[in-house]
Amino acid sequence: MITIFIIDDHPLVTDGIKTMLQSENYLQVTGTAKTGKEALAFLEKQPVDVILLDISLPDMDGLVLCELIRTKNKATKIIGVTSANDAGIITQLLHRGGNGYLLKNMERDELIHAIHRVLDGHVYLSREANEKVLQQYQSLNTALNQMPVLTRREKEILALLSEGLTGPQIADKLHLSTYTVETHRKNMLQKFNVTSTMLLIKVAREYKLLN
Repeated sequence: MITIFIIDDHPLVTDGIKTMLQSENYLQVTGTAKTGKEALAFLEKQPVDVILLDISLPDMDGLVLCELIRTKNKATKIIGVTSANDAGIITQLLHRGGNGYLLKNMERDELIHAIHRVLDGHVYLSREANEKVLQQYQSLNTALNQMPVLTRREKEILALLSEGLTGPQIADKLHLSTYTVETHRKNMLQKFNVTSTMLLIKVAREYKLLN
């Protein structure tokens, strides 16, 4: 027998999931909760195999609840069930100990398949959620590939520019000529495709090249 615990504050969702699972005799919904507090109290007394967790709860962030559950329930599998197809939420859920992510428009077969997959030790993402995560990865990968490559000296000068130092001050600090510092500055303007030091610093921060 595989025990299921549903955490969702919408009775229609809870009842819908129960209906999806009722024909599978080996899947038993042993409890439900509408709030994070109720869920934690239930799990203190009765561990379960799989938790279907709504990310949006009235009293607690579902991501925080996922982490709290994982701390005390190492073996339990946690599947997020939500209407939000957001790459940030998906990755946060997995980072905090979640094992799967389903959207509330899921079909019965997908729900049952997801339960089996996580119990077998896999991470399960719905097709839509998987596509969203891939889009995020591709966007990040594109941004990284487009990031200008700076030399060690350019990085030093960029950091000092961000601290408000002038060209002559940087030249004095690094024991360089002002002409050399200015040449490096102009090279960086060209690499970042900007027209001023202020824009250079702004874009460099966006690329996480500056603290």
